[in-house]
Amino acid sequence: MKKLNVKKWLGLAFIIPAFSFGQDSYGEVMGTVVSASTKEPLYNARVKTELNGSIFQGRTDADGRFRISAIPAGTYLLTIIHLTDTMPNILANVPINGIENLKTINFSQTKELETVVITYDPDQIRLTYGVSSEMKLSAVDIAHSPLRVDQTQLIASMSSEIKVSDDGELMFRGSRKGDMIYMMDGVKMTNISNVPSASIGGMMVYTGGIPAKYGDTTGGVVVMESKSYFDLYNAWYGRQLRMKKL
Repeated sequence: MKKLNVKKWLGLAFIIPAFSFGQDSYGEVMGTVVSASTKEPLYNARVKTELNGSIFQGRTDADGRFRISAIPAGTYLLTIIHLTDTMPNILANVPINGIENLKTINFSQTKELETVVITYDPDQIRLTYGVSSEMKLSAVDIAHSPLRVDQTQLIASMSSEIKVSDDGELMFRGSRKGDMIYMMDGVKMTNISNVPSASIGGMMVYTGGIPAKYGDTTGGVVVMESKSYFDLYNAWYGRQLRMKKL
């Protein structure tokens, strides 16, 4: 079994980010902004992030809630601006066709840069659109999985409906071998065993209720998006900020 050279793959990530974002790989970010001192919701605060010159932003309502829609899946650092104060570097991992819920953000009214570390429970249910047979793994989930070096076993661990045949092929819900669809950045692939986990920005698996855009199959669909240059840079920058605070 051949394996794709990791360096070559990461090199491609620098070349094709625009192509990746051209596919159906968008998500949303939502949350509630409150004052760190009074715990009162902040109205009309601006929440924004930037990607390759494009700005994605939203405004908080009277309850402090905001929502940024149609943002390409990936890792971002958000900035909140309220009146003359700014709070930068809020980490958000936007899933494919899903929602990153940051819940309550305590806005510290200061102009000084500071590091904000958002922690979450990976077992917590995430709000998503789509069918119940749709499962997702973010880049963070993949990086922390003990099965990350074996894409086939990693996918099989996502559901009891996914099985691995004796020769290492995936079978969904009792379907035949080969009756599978693999998509990488919107392009069909014969298999995914040669894709290094370090290059995957997100993974989505359908075991039933497959959207019509993926064609007619009685098996399943595995959809993956590669990391772009901006995902790699934001992840590196986030680590640098955390290291400085420690």
